[in-house]
Amino acid sequence: MKIFREDKSELEFTTIFEDANNASIFKHFKGKIYKIVTIAKDSENLQEMVVYQGQYEDNPCWIREKEDFFGLLDKEKYPNIDQQYRFEKIQ
Repeated sequence: MKIFREDKSELEFTTIFEDANNASIFKHFKGKIYKIVTIAKDSENLQEMVVYQGQYEDNPCWIREKEDFFGLLDKEKYPNIDQQYRFEKIQ
């Protein structure tokens, strides 16, 4: 699967549903690791959402707006973080 980020960069990733053994792994800027389960649509407004699973403790699943998941990190709010994006692909 491919997306274009707000800075026009292209990102290719794989979800659990596409390839359970090789789903893409992302690191959140606060340090935890997540695997993308799938891209889903909100039933109310059809907005695309990322379903992702924590690779820690009890492996919780979360959802976040696609634009927010793949978006740039707010450097005004987090000036001391080196990571460019909220979630960065590491595998």
